[in-house]
Amino acid sequence: MKMNCIAVDDEILALKKIERYTEKIDYLNLMGTFDNALSTLGFLRENQIDLIFLDIQMDEFTGIQLLESLKNPPYIILTTAYDQYALKAYELDVIDYLLKPIPFDRFVKAVEKVYARYLKDKTVQAKEVPAQQQPNNKPEYTFVKSGNKTIKVYFNKILYIEGMRDYLMIRTEDAKIMTLQNFKTIQEILDPLKFARVHKSYIVSIDKIEYIENNSIRIKDKVIPVSNTYKVSFSNLLNQKIL
Repeated sequence: MKMNCIAVDDEILALKKIERYTEKIDYLNLMGTFDNALSTLGFLRENQIDLIFLDIQMDEFTGIQLLESLKNPPYIILTTAYDQYALKAYELDVIDYLLKPIPFDRFVKAVEKVYARYLKDKTVQAKEVPAQQQPNNKPEYTFVKSGNKTIKVYFNKILYIEGMRDYLMIRTEDAKIMTLQNFKTIQEILDPLKFARVHKSYIVSIDKIEYIENNSIRIKDKVIPVSNTYKVSFSNLLNQKIL
């Protein structure tokens, strides 16, 4: 069971180190890296994240301010070059507090602590749901509100989903469906092994990809960009499918 995580730090080298570290741990899925706290907020509104590696000292909007602004924060591991924030970290109920430069063995110890909590919480949540309410299989379709219609959409017919300001356009094999759903809502019902967010404006069906060239994906007659924010998580998903 993988944990979706992101890293937030205004030091590019620190982000690169966390990226290298997460690649070595098979249960971590790094969905993006951010060099400031403000740009993280929009991503968190539209994506389900389990863990944030969060720097404290950042210009304009600090890691502490970001954490305090979240109503239901994910698990947090603070990363900092300063040790005077340890008490504040305890007050905010973060899982661990890593001092830079972060050695790999200390990083592993911190994520193991988070993963143990994650698995325990998932087990508790599963027990709280009555057995008859737990589906045996993922659904094959969903219903989408589009104008005055409620349209049945089969997941295996979706080519890609494109953001268009306040709307999403779901492109299937035989239709274009406009809906007021947001990316976070639609991602919660999509199989994360079959669909990938590759850009702030696109989700693609892995099965429908014809080829990938440089930072672009070809699906039918559509060329879709892969942004740096989602490149790591997309590559990790692809690596599970490459022979």
